[in-house]
Amino acid sequence: MEWFVLILAGLLEIVWAVGLKYTDGFTKLLPSSITIAAMCVSFWLLCYALKTLPMGISYAVWTGIGIVGTVMFGILWQGESASISKLIFISLILIGIIGVKVTA
Repeated sequence: MEWFVLILAGLLEIVWAVGLKYTDGFTKLLPSSITIAAMCVSFWLLCYALKTLPMGISYAVWTGIGIVGTVMFGILWQGESASISKLIFISLILIGIIGVKVTA
């Protein structure tokens, strides 16, 4: 259950990281509200997962999901470059997340 909560927290990290782009410096109400809500829920879920999961592993998984998801969003929907080297290094982060989960 805690791993599911941690993964959900990571997915919400993607939401708020991407949402920051649309807040226009927190001057747009709806994007700002969604971003702040996603931040709060993501942090709360991370804290919940930390009750039973190790801190270092939890934080690494949480930020890793956020990094990979945010980069992929940028590539797929924002027209950011998808060079081979970028995809290789993002794949290494993803492999690291999976490896941490498998070995934890």
